[in-house]
Amino acid sequence: MDTDIGALTVIFTEFYYWVTVPLMFLIHVGFCMYEVGATRHKNHVHTLMKNTMLIPLVTVTFFFFGWWIYFAFPNGPGITGGLTQSDNAVPWGELMGTHLGGPGIASQDPVMGYGVELGNSFWARINGVFWAAFLLFSWTAASIVSGATIERIRPSAFWILAVVIGSFTWIIDAAWGWHPDGWMVTQLGYHDAYASGVIHAIAGGFALGVVCVLGPRIGKFAPDGTPRNINPHNKWLVTIGLFLIYCGFWGFYVACNVPIIDHGTLGGAEGVVNFTATTIYLTPTTLSAIVFNFLMSLSGGLIMGYIVSRGEAFWTYSAGLAGVITASAGNDLYHPYQAMLIGAVGAYCAYKLHFWVERKFKIDDPVGAIAVHGYAGFIGLIICGFMLWGHPATAAYHDPAAHITPWGQLAGAIIMFGVLGFLPAFIVSKILSGMGMLRVPPAVELVGLDMSEEMAEEADAIAISEADIAEAKRLGLIS
Repeated sequence: MDTDIGALTVIFTEFYYWVTVPLMFLIHVGFCMYEVGATRHKNHVHTLMKNTMLIPLVTVTFFFFGWWIYFAFPNGPGITGGLTQSDNAVPWGELMGTHLGGPGIASQDPVMGYGVELGNSFWARINGVFWAAFLLFSWTAASIVSGATIERIRPSAFWILAVVIGSFTWIIDAAWGWHPDGWMVTQLGYHDAYASGVIHAIAGGFALGVVCVLGPRIGKFAPDGTPRNINPHNKWLVTIGLFLIYCGFWGFYVACNVPIIDHGTLGGAEGVVNFTATTIYLTPTTLSAIVFNFLMSLSGGLIMGYIVSRGEAFWTYSAGLAGVITASAGNDLYHPYQAMLIGAVGAYCAYKLHFWVERKFKIDDPVGAIAVHGYAGFIGLIICGFMLWGHPATAAYHDPAAHITPWGQLAGAIIMFGVLGFLPAFIVSKILSGMGMLRVPPAVELVGLDMSEEMAEEADAIAISEADIAEAKRLGLIS
């Protein structure tokens, strides 16, 4: 580090991203509580373990290839160029472990391709915490799918699907739509500052693809097709879980920013010093802006959820989350009034679409994940295209192609929800279903996934006892 200010900037950035990781961990804690609360008692342990074990599986696979995809795929590849490479992304690279940036590797390394050269002393300290922040996004994407599939999916099938979205499809869409040089950003003007599409639309679309193949829970629909309401087992757990997700969303938002950059240099103004926080596209913003807009969009969603559901607790809390997700694409630039109204519109649409799709297509989504994340995220991208029409999508604002447009946002929404979300999930689920690996047998589903394991253990215990008795009789120890 050449200067004191340079050292402080690197150390502050390292600490900044490190703090986002435990904050975002609360999202996963919240999802576990939320899903267990929404699950009937006979499936509690299965639901909890299903969501717990995605942590090591997605973490390991994200280390080995997920992080590399983000840096390798911004051009498609094959759309605007080929694969790109960075020493800080390959699992065998020196910067993917303990390193202080000393000699032995290249002295300069482009940071995500946005034109600023920072040495190894930067990436040696930032790489692990930056990787971890992206990893927690991966967990979130997989957990969204988990909620939509509770009470009937095999754990092994879910874990395969979790790796597909957590370490493959979502990180491709991050390379395309979040990377400052991603082809969707530079060619379509796609802008998604806080991941309405990059996390939520893709996860909602992915969940829909799985559920279409998986089918509804036994008893969800009456013989005439009328949906039955299967109430959450514990609304207190649902409430606390969703509030923890709200808390974790602070870390989510913070991790979508770069904490401090000299934007005067980025904008090409020689000799001008302008330190600021930026979005992941390196467009300037402030933490104050996201505090205003996060809370206002949350409030808009909660108010609308209470009104449209007539005070039903489950959907009031879920609508708050839908409000944040709808406004997230443009919450770096919206006025707080806009954020509140957009959050309310998204919550209303998510609520109405959930029940319309449920009745029309017999889609069983026990926690409303497809609507709250997928439909709200899709709608949020479309709204952003109109509200921020003409704003720069990335720091490369001198390029006319990199400005936000309604058609660019619509194309991005379709790619996120449909191409990278629904389609791969549907294909992989069809393959798993064809192999008999997707859904638990009806008898197991009826008795409960937890109960079936307990019954198997009890049967084993009885068999062992009978064998012991038979052996004792053979030896004449008992008559």
